[in-house]
Amino acid sequence: MLGISLREAAAAFRLGQLTPTELCRKCLAFIRETSFLNAYITVTEDVALKQAAEADLRFDQGKPLGVLDGIPFAIKDNFSTKNIETTCASQMLKGYIPPYNATVVQRLLDQGAVLMGKTNLDEFAMGSGSTDSIFGPVKNPWSYSKQFREKRKACCPDSNESSDWVITGGSSGGSAASVSAGTCYVALGSDTGGSTRNPACHCGIVGLKPTYGLVSRHGLIPLVNSMDVPGILARCVDDAATVLGVIAGHDPQDATTIQDHILPFTLPDVIDLSKLCVGIPKEYHAPGLSSEILSIWTKAADMMEKAGAKVVEVSMPHTRYSIVCYHVLCTAEVASNMARFDGLEYGHRADIKDSTEAMYSATRRGGFNDVVRGRILSGNFFLLKQ
Repeated sequence: MLGISLREAAAAFRLGQLTPTELCRKCLAFIRETSFLNAYITVTEDVALKQAAEADLRFDQGKPLGVLDGIPFAIKDNFSTKNIETTCASQMLKGYIPPYNATVVQRLLDQGAVLMGKTNLDEFAMGSGSTDSIFGPVKNPWSYSKQFREKRKACCPDSNESSDWVITGGSSGGSAASVSAGTCYVALGSDTGGSTRNPACHCGIVGLKPTYGLVSRHGLIPLVNSMDVPGILARCVDDAATVLGVIAGHDPQDATTIQDHILPFTLPDVIDLSKLCVGIPKEYHAPGLSSEILSIWTKAADMMEKAGAKVVEVSMPHTRYSIVCYHVLCTAEVASNMARFDGLEYGHRADIKDSTEAMYSATRRGGFNDVVRGRILSGNFFLLKQ
């Protein structure tokens, strides 16, 4: 039953073929069976079962809240969730319990979606492997597939199965693994420079970074305010479009959100690609690009062309400056955003009583990992440079 799409599950609810509680219990069983993946930081079993029971009652009365009513979902652990620990996978926020929900979380709950838990990530979403978490790395579900095991055995006969796994990508690796492993239908991640799309590719699912301003950032603990966007991870494009239609739109709590009214997104059954022009940037065929990725890229372009789309080469001449530009802007905003974690108001506080400055310094040294401290250091350098 978990192999069906979100809309098919909703239809099964309406027809009485399945109940939200039955689906919730199946997902919770999958979470327990796949706990070795380390996809979840917090599993909200009691909350999920209560929400599923409420969804059961609504379907019995013929009054579902929407297409997401009773659908299991997961949230990256850098989104605020009321009365549920939100850690950003960091010692700095371990034990922090927000008093409110992020806007995107609230909009999903308002539609009756069932929260399965909070997912693992790189600390404060700084990384691309989901390996830099105080709770340990996230393992890609495909590491345990028959295809991968046979491939690894053929090339590395002496490999140790228990330690031979591949990364999920990051920083939303826990969300990607949770969807890929079938523990939920959809998960939210965050995307600054690829943190939703990257793990989606690694885990073989759909990852969408909506246009900046289309989805509210309120309640998303900020990394880079000018680039952060809540992202969607799902098993098919239809599911991603359905969720986007629920969470998109203006939010008075986020002044950067679009002011226009957003209509629900619906995809046609048949998509005509004849009027679509697809650009392939020549600068992206760069030194170091693996032959495997190049062959898949070429195959995808050929598929688009055969389906009727026009595929052309384009030039993006500033590409070579993009990484440098990104890192300057990213680290500068990180340095500013991380200044709020000082041990005075919430989160980790070092047991130092010599002075406020000593406590502040020890708190940040003990609360942040090397990656976060490195970005803070770089950001302050760029901000101070004449």
